[in-house]
Amino acid sequence: MKIIFFGTGGSLPTKDRGLISIGLRLNGEFLLFDCGECTQRQMTHTNFSPMNVDAIFLTHFHGDHFSGLPGLVQTMSLMDRERPLDIYGPPDVEERITSMLRVPIYTLKFEIRVREIKAGRKVDRGGYEVTTTESDHSVPGLAYALVEGERPGKFHPDRARELGLEPGPKYSQLQKGESVETESGDVVNPEQVIGPPRPGRKITYTGDTRPAENIVKLAKNSDILIHDATFGKDLEDEAEKAGHSTVEDAAIIANRADVDKLVLVHPSPRYPDLSDLERQARDIFTDTIFAEDLMEIEVEFKDHRGAQKKS
Repeated sequence: MKIIFFGTGGSLPTKDRGLISIGLRLNGEFLLFDCGECTQRQMTHTNFSPMNVDAIFLTHFHGDHFSGLPGLVQTMSLMDRERPLDIYGPPDVEERITSMLRVPIYTLKFEIRVREIKAGRKVDRGGYEVTTTESDHSVPGLAYALVEGERPGKFHPDRARELGLEPGPKYSQLQKGESVETESGDVVNPEQVIGPPRPGRKITYTGDTRPAENIVKLAKNSDILIHDATFGKDLEDEAEKAGHSTVEDAAIIANRADVDKLVLVHPSPRYPDLSDLERQARDIFTDTIFAEDLMEIEVEFKDHRGAQKKS
């Protein structure tokens, strides 16, 4: 699993930050969470192609989160895309996106399937699901968590040997869930040599939001929480009015949700230097970084959920 931050800024682009757009590659699929202006240009600096995008999940309909869609779709058509593209979003997504994509004059060469998701619903995409909750922003929106299915438990050959089984075909049978016999006639069951199921990976992205209890629940035990951090702690009142979070808000959510790593996004353009804001968050949650445009993160498997790193 790899996350790439095509754009990390909020409100308007700066010389250092494009508007918010986050790619996630998983088991051969390529997902996009939000699609800010110039997302397709950012892709030219990476080995990710617009042609590889399988689905786009939109958090809400402020322009900095979805204004890149017409250009991205037109680019796909110019590159002769044929397979369908799924676009998911909160209520009114079909009307808004369909209208938006009708404005440019071009030949659409593939099917676009626009699908509304209600808060609390899940999208099952085979092998993983995308769960949702309502964000607490100035307009209706969704936060998303991508959750992989459980992996089989770890096979322990040392235990198998202790029970009288040497390496061979019977090891494979046990890993398939079948019981086997030793040469002395003793039966060995899979649960004797295979540990409990192991969790898949979990990534949560809040979109724009005030700190909210349902976000804590959605993000619980995430490997990575990508959270709105528009303002520093000195602008807490402004964050509340605008429907955003401060860096401290995001760090508190990360702590309460027992996540492994906090990645902050969507800083206000008023902050050319984010080092002080990052320190504010790290004072509360140690494993915190601000995302930078084109930054990539590999997400490894772990055997247990909840191995958080906090102060």
